[in-house]
Amino acid sequence: MTQRVNYMQQSPELFKKMMEFSNAEKASIVEERILDLVHIRASQMNGCGFCLDMHVKQAKMHGERELRLYHISIWRESTLFDPRERAALAWTEVLTNLPEHGVSDEIYHRVREHLSEKEISDLTFSIMAINAWNRINVAFKTVPGSADAAFGLTKAGLS
Repeated sequence: MTQRVNYMQQSPELFKKMMEFSNAEKASIVEERILDLVHIRASQMNGCGFCLDMHVKQAKMHGERELRLYHISIWRESTLFDPRERAALAWTEVLTNLPEHGVSDEIYHRVREHLSEKEISDLTFSIMAINAWNRINVAFKTVPGSADAAFGLTKAGLS
């Protein structure tokens, strides 16, 4: 597979702003382990090989257990995720694949039982960011693993 467009070179100012937006996630009050799960789940749903590869490696570097990584796509059936993680994954799925009539009060209230308003707000921005990255990397067929050295992902020990 060959990448179609190198968007980092073609639109450097926009890429820089998008990186700044994504880097702002570091100030989120949502736990890193939950953000890792969210990035992976959205990337799975969107079929983004580049982002899925990247975020699995990041999660592994952050100490995520391998079995939990395998279970993200079956999180509803798995016993490996706590209620906060389940709420974040549910919110990720509904915002990644928006229902025709919007997000129901039922899902919002279910998520709100486990996350504060600030956490839901921060999480929503994180979901917006990963969906944007998924869309650009899917559109331009960015090769999974092609930025490992640039992003320090070789430390994950996965190849």
